[in-house]
Amino acid sequence: MFKLTPQLYDKIKHFARFPQTGVSLRQMVMFGQKPSPATFFKASQFLHEELPIRLAHRVKELDELPRSLGDMPSIVKVKNWYAQSFQELIELPSPVLSTELKSSFRNQTKSPKSFPQSTPNLAVPQVKPSKNYHQSVPIGHRYFNNYENIECTPPILSYTESFVKTIEGVKRRHDPVVTTMAQGIMEYKQHRKSSMIDADVQQFLDRFYMSRIGIRMLIGQHSALYRGPFMRNYVGVICTRTNIKDIAQDAIANARFICEDYYGLFKAPEVKMFCPGDIEFMYVPSHLNHMVFELLKNSLRAVVERFGPDYEDDYPPIKLVIAHGKEDITIKISDEGGGLPRSGIPVVWTYMYTTAQAQELEPEFNKSEFKAPMAGFGYGLPISRLYARYFGGDLKLISMEGYGTDAYLHLNRLSNSDEPLIM
Repeated sequence: MFKLTPQLYDKIKHFARFPQTGVSLRQMVMFGQKPSPATFFKASQFLHEELPIRLAHRVKELDELPRSLGDMPSIVKVKNWYAQSFQELIELPSPVLSTELKSSFRNQTKSPKSFPQSTPNLAVPQVKPSKNYHQSVPIGHRYFNNYENIECTPPILSYTESFVKTIEGVKRRHDPVVTTMAQGIMEYKQHRKSSMIDADVQQFLDRFYMSRIGIRMLIGQHSALYRGPFMRNYVGVICTRTNIKDIAQDAIANARFICEDYYGLFKAPEVKMFCPGDIEFMYVPSHLNHMVFELLKNSLRAVVERFGPDYEDDYPPIKLVIAHGKEDITIKISDEGGGLPRSGIPVVWTYMYTTAQAQELEPEFNKSEFKAPMAGFGYGLPISRLYARYFGGDLKLISMEGYGTDAYLHLNRLSNSDEPLIM
């Protein structure tokens, strides 16, 4: 069984002193469908430095939580997972490069492929860093560098294979992190004999889960670039021509199926979609599907519970409207489920808050759209908002108590904002 030793924690504190380096969606797709071995090797080197830094920040923050929270068994388990992943990455040996090969990489770096101009991520408050962090990433030390004409040696090829296997193992280990952390929050609430969590814990969870999205995005993208499948219009897990209408239709079908199964309905409330043609943009389809699916689940549940299961032939339809502009694509989901009081709007963004009956948390539960429960975890909205903000979008609710709720999902069409790296 893994145990976080004082010696390892000293290394973690050392790595946590370094800044994290943000990557934009456009930089991730500059590899093209299948990068050259040398280009992929340099990307692996970047991640081999970057991922331990990100993991170290999270271990240190978990270790510095108030004892009443940090000592919860599930929180300790998550901290050990992150520390074990950190150890595996720093102990993975890097290949020894010949002087000639180092020179080839340096020479080709002098005339790099141009990068799109990044813009600030508007979903994250733009504050001046309190520490002397680098404001720009030096050429040669970033996720994408173009090295198409360099021949790779067997040690380099062996290293990239080992590195991908290692990060895939990290990703599998961290699959149950969301539900394990949720279990830790439940333990904390029982320990405090309180049904709510305070603002500091809420902010910690936002930082923690946003960091998790970033780590899993980089690992998933890197693994897909290496192993495939190499599909048309895809670069790794990113689709350069994501069809928002198709994603919405799939989310509608899945959400209605879950609703019918949960309430024993013959026919769930209808969802009417209004979309001006086929809108395509660059995005991660799994992220988009997750967000739309979670919002539809909330609306379907609100309508069914307001009118009752015997009203299924006369449920008012849910409206899904898609609009696109130069900067944003916006999805509005409107229901007549009775709405929320104004005092309840801030509370819906609180982790573990739900108006449904609480569900039993299972350690092996993985967030799969098709198998997801109808409601009861209190994670759907806050996690969906983080997914939206990760690539510069946002998620907002406007509710009319006694009538219904409108959810506005804003997606950044430009896709050139850096990751929101909150220290």
